[in-house]
Amino acid sequence: MKGKVVLQILLFIVTLVTTTLAGAEWQTGRLFFFDAEGFSWGGAFTRTQLLQGLAFSLPFLGVLTVHEFGHYFTARYYKVKVTLPYYIPLFLGIASSIGTMGAFIKIKDRIFSRKEFFDIGIAGPLAGFAVALPLLWYGFTHLPPPEHIYTIHPEYMVFGSKYADYVYQQGGNMSLGRNLLFIFFERVVADPALLPNRYELMHYPYLFAGFLALFFTALNLLPIGQLDGGHIMYGLLGYERFNRLSPLLFAIFIFYAGMGLIPASIPLEESYWMWGGYLAYLVIVFKPLFPELRQSLFLVAGVFLGHVTLAVFFPDVQGYNGWLVFGLILAKFMGVFHPPCPDERPLSTSRKWLGWLALIIFVLCFSPAPFLID
Repeated sequence: MKGKVVLQILLFIVTLVTTTLAGAEWQTGRLFFFDAEGFSWGGAFTRTQLLQGLAFSLPFLGVLTVHEFGHYFTARYYKVKVTLPYYIPLFLGIASSIGTMGAFIKIKDRIFSRKEFFDIGIAGPLAGFAVALPLLWYGFTHLPPPEHIYTIHPEYMVFGSKYADYVYQQGGNMSLGRNLLFIFFERVVADPALLPNRYELMHYPYLFAGFLALFFTALNLLPIGQLDGGHIMYGLLGYERFNRLSPLLFAIFIFYAGMGLIPASIPLEESYWMWGGYLAYLVIVFKPLFPELRQSLFLVAGVFLGHVTLAVFFPDVQGYNGWLVFGLILAKFMGVFHPPCPDERPLSTSRKWLGWLALIIFVLCFSPAPFLID
């Protein structure tokens, strides 16, 4: 037990370091192993710049930590054996990252009732969201002056305040997607004169940390399988109804993710490998939904033909292909269905209202296309 705690503390410390380095990268517009002259062993950053990375890592990890401990303390309240959070550091220094793949806890007991599943599932997103709101409020009410962007991109100074008319013409520019809560803060809370260009939001640490907090909250609240949203919806609907709904929502999710992946304008003989690869992907993610492969293949054919139809008649309609990776993780590792529990009694009215509140939070936080490259 002591060894696991030491590992969990070590993972947290390493993740704090990697997210701080990632924050410094975003705030300087440089990579850790590259400076103006090329490859460097961290020479691109000064000590002050590294410390500035804490303005991203502390609030971002703060939200993740509150989220995980929401699950942890609720599980302990129900006397369910559960581990402390395991943080997952991820930092390359040669490509942009956020320094982590998130965190998770491991439940080591069986959960015996819909109420316990519901309470443990909902505690994390609600706790994290409660911290993300003041973080966003602070970020949008304490924006630096527009000239702040010149500390990240000094080359923009030659264009002055009209730099956006010149510097984004070549394409390949990354921007953050939109969600309803971000739109609210931009239009109601922030000073319009101080709002950064949408291609520069990730260079503002509190805004970037707040956006990622909403992104991970929405990701966990997807009402599929054994995600937090799946636990919540299972508590609301029960075993049979939820396990009929979850694969339907998963199929819709994959359908949206795959829209626009293979344009109809490309001749078949030039893209057969793309078509074949995507068909293989659909077989892999839909196979766990049915007891027989034949049933999965019917769904594969329906989704694929739907995409072809959209590509022919509505070629401008696009989904978000980045979700395909998460769809694969759901299908192969996390599961689309929810296990039963001995106590299937319905939730109280107050918990039902709380469940629908969680659904509203999901809608407010969800970005259909969270990370865009033009």
